[in-house]
This record gives sequence, C-alpha cells and structure tokens, in this order.
Amino acid sequence: MKNSHISSLVFFYLLLVSVSSNLIQESCNKAAKLDPQTIKLDFCVSNFEGNPKAKSATTVSDLVEVSIEAAITNATSIGSIISKLLENKSLESFERDGLKNCSWLYSLAGTCLQGAGEAFKAKNYATAGVDIVASIEAPMNCEDQFKKKKGFVSPLTKENNIFFLLTDISRVFMTIAQKG
Repeated sequence: MKNSHISSLVFFYLLLVSVSSNLIQESCNKAAKLDPQTIKLDFCVSNFEGNPKAKSATTVSDLVEVSIEAAITNATSIGSIISKLLENKSLESFERDGLKNCSWLYSLAGTCLQGAGEAFKAKNYATAGVDIVASIEAPMNCEDQFKKKKGFVSPLTKENNIFFLLTDISRVFMTIAQKG
C-alpha cells in the first residue's frame, strides 16, 4: 500500500513537471512567433527552465510574474556591476558619467518593473504594460550614454542586451496572458 502511494506521488510530480515544461515551451514558442525580431526561443526556454518558480507555473500569467521578477533581479545585478565598474579610478569623466546615468536608469527600471508586477496582479494591464515598456527603455538609453563620444564602447552591452530580452519577454507574455 505504501509503495502505491509513493508511486502515485511520483507520477503526479512528473505530471506537474511535464505540464510546466510544456507551458514554458509553448509560451516561449508563442512569444518568439509574436516578436521574432527580438525573442529567441532557446533564450526564452533556457531562462525559464532553470527557474524553480517558472517550473511550478500553471498559467502564462504565472510566467508573466516570474519574468518580471527575473527582470527585477537582473536590473539589481546590473546595478551591482555598475558599482564595481565605478570603483575603477582610471575611468574618464565621460565614462563615469555614463555609468552613473546607467545606474540611475536601471534603478528606475527596477521601480517600474515592481509597479508592473503589482499592476499585473491587480489586473491593471494598461499600467503594467506602460511600466514594462518604460523599463525596456533603460538598456537602450544606457547604450546611448556611450555613443555620444566617438571611440567609446559601452562596458554594459552584454548586460543591456540580456535585460532588454528579459523585459521584452515579460511584455509579450503579458500580451499572451491577456489573450487567454
């Protein structure tokens, strides 16, 4: 009898893992089709399959919340990277100013994403969408900080690109969730 209970639990666990993997795969597939210029299926799937909260998601709305949390975490991480870069005493003033502006942009993006998460949970999709789109501007504006002076390259290009992808996935997942 005890073995049958254990077998049942294992079966339901495997079923749940299978459902969440299918949800991630299907949602990322839809997102890549809705925004093929930006969202790459492999990046989307790998980003969520490694996330325990995403694995327990049962709806696209759950994935919206997970994606927003991932973007907030990423914005915070970029803020830490910027702080470390600013410790370099040999930075030119142009670079230092650019990094400080990027730090402010990512702080603002984190705040916007927190607002987006709260608005989405409250089913205020218009506000959530505006906040997500506002946060998407951070990496582009950060890159622009370093294009103002010829010969300078942004030290945050990789981070900016990843953050852009994460926030765009949030935006597209929200669109999918609203369509039901």
